[in-house]
Amino acid sequence: MVEGTIIAESLTVGSTLAGIPLTVGEIRRAELPYDPPAWQPRIWTGIEFSADDSSAQALASRFAEILGEPGWYVNYSSAVETFVVYCEKIFRYPRGDAAGRAEAQAYGRAHGVPERQLDWTE
Repeated sequence: MVEGTIIAESLTVGSTLAGIPLTVGEIRRAELPYDPPAWQPRIWTGIEFSADDSSAQALASRFAEILGEPGWYVNYSSAVETFVVYCEKIFRYPRGDAAGRAEAQAYGRAHGVPERQLDWTE
């Protein structure tokens, strides 16, 4: 299984994620404890999900099509791999691979992700 969290507000308006079976574990709303960039809302809706490992790449491809810009991403991991997906860009690396993580973080920085939001779990 792959497991991760998507921020609902990161999806482009009118987009749909369909055809890839997901299990939703939890949906929560939270106010950020800091001031986000002007392009981000202060209140986020987090949706924890899981999917079969065989759906991991298809899920990444679909997220790459529907994530908003600038700087939104989704991350999820299997037992052995981490996926970090931005609009039109997918990073896939072995869990714990510092170079893979650094490359995905550098891309995020270059695309407006605040440093404190480049802290995904693997």
